[in-house]
Amino acid sequence: MTSRFDLTDRVAIVTGGSRGLGLAMARAFAEHGADVVIASRKGDACERAAAEIGARTGRRALGVAFHAGKWSDCERLLDAAHAALGRIDVLVNNAGMSPLYPSLSGISEELWDKVLAVNLKGPFRLAALAAERMAQQDRGGSIINVSSVGAVQPTVGELPYAMAKSALHTMAAAMAHDYAGRVRVNVIMPGAFLTDISKAWPPEMRSMMERQIPMGRCGEPDEIVGAALYLASDASSYTSGAVIKIDGGWAYRAG
Repeated sequence: MTSRFDLTDRVAIVTGGSRGLGLAMARAFAEHGADVVIASRKGDACERAAAEIGARTGRRALGVAFHAGKWSDCERLLDAAHAALGRIDVLVNNAGMSPLYPSLSGISEELWDKVLAVNLKGPFRLAALAAERMAQQDRGGSIINVSSVGAVQPTVGELPYAMAKSALHTMAAAMAHDYAGRVRVNVIMPGAFLTDISKAWPPEMRSMMERQIPMGRCGEPDEIVGAALYLASDASSYTSGAVIKIDGGWAYRAG
């Protein structure tokens, strides 16, 4: 089975890859032989993450500034990856955002548009363009959408974000039927993880979540990588359109 998880000489793009879950996945891909493209809004952070991964693993690593909410940035990112590394085998749509708002009626049109652009519009465009390229390659490819338990257990405090993330499930279900199975499209649905963002959580918020999570704790970033490696590699050669829930048992369903 070791060879089934081998990513040697494959190329993986991870959006939102300069920190948190994205960085953990990018590191794991490189440790298993992949060359990686770290894409996020801050180019300097991407370059630092790429340099660290390259030095640690000896794999090629490229940092690319990328705004997940900009349609035009999607093709530019794919072109940069192709120019530097020659192909794209894995795409992880991980970039996301969920800004605070005072109430549902207090959500501004600007906030709505920004949240839907980063969490849905960009991932859709990037997946569609990447799948088209992957389908023409000798071994196809894998697209992994990173969702959230909010997609199936939404709260009023994150509703636009949750609506966008649930749409990624719909997108994966439909795209899994395209490309004659040469491009697999799946979803990882994480719960609460202790990433950089969690440092801003009020203590009572973390305590509340940990009381609700059956395992009694939040996840560590490296606990996402098993599912990511599975979906990126040949180990998941017969898996497409799936939603894998990684949340300590928090959400009741994965669809």
